[in-house]
Amino acid sequence: MQTSSKSGIFYALTAFTLWAIAPIYFKEMSFVPATEILAHRVIWSCVIVLVLILILRYTDALKTVLQSPKTLLAMVVSTVLIAINWGTFIWAIQNNKMLSASLGYYINPLISILLGMIFFQDKLDRVRKAAVVLCFCAVAFEVIQFGSLPWIALVLAVTFGFYGLVRKKAAVDSFTGMAIETAILLPFALVYLMLVDSPSANMFENSASVNWLLFAAGPVTMIPLMCFAAAANRVSMVTLGFFQYIGPTGMFFLAVFLYDEPLSPEKLTTFVLIWSALAILIFDSIRRLRNTKKPLTH
Repeated sequence: MQTSSKSGIFYALTAFTLWAIAPIYFKEMSFVPATEILAHRVIWSCVIVLVLILILRYTDALKTVLQSPKTLLAMVVSTVLIAINWGTFIWAIQNNKMLSASLGYYINPLISILLGMIFFQDKLDRVRKAAVVLCFCAVAFEVIQFGSLPWIALVLAVTFGFYGLVRKKAAVDSFTGMAIETAILLPFALVYLMLVDSPSANMFENSASVNWLLFAAGPVTMIPLMCFAAAANRVSMVTLGFFQYIGPTGMFFLAVFLYDEPLSPEKLTTFVLIWSALAILIFDSIRRLRNTKKPLTH
């Protein structure tokens, strides 16, 4: 059990670290339009995940989903949500909006709390209410200060929050879900590449190095997902919850220190409000864990 937990932590660290540095890849691919990168991400992820399903013998799980119209409908909804999320994320990275993307994934846990309250009747205690209020304050401050909603951050947070909600309701494992989602998007991706007027759209005319970079969109998507799935089977969701902040933190440091995105005092204030909300949630989670581990006294 202890070995399983240690390997789970290793897989979780690997998954979230890879997600943290993934923007480097999308930044390097800025010479290719975001929609085209999205198409390649869909195509090569689909190929990889279908091969993995055959190797790992997940075909029974795939058949079960395909035989359930209700689950298939849920997967169509999750497909739309993840396509919007992926497309927005790639566009944000390529257009020097990495700080906004980072903010979106910091906000995501707070969105998940609200969705839990609405759809699963989760009760909000004082601590979680305070965290949610701070999140709203951050968004309100952004609107007052800059005169517009932080739409990139909100689109990323809301689409990923609802994506998690739909996938939880559908109860489909990550490999099977990704196979169905990318398979649904595959025809659109192929048609787009055939119709789009772009120098890199025709892979037969590209250099080998460009084609390898385009193919890398698949592994960049699938390797962290595979590590996350392995981690989820070995450690608790509470433990995974602590690791989820590695991704946006990595993006934040990349944006500020590697890509020199401007971090104004006003923008920093938005982050401080969100960080404060997350700090409250983290300390509350630690307190709850300690209370559950205390031996019961009579």
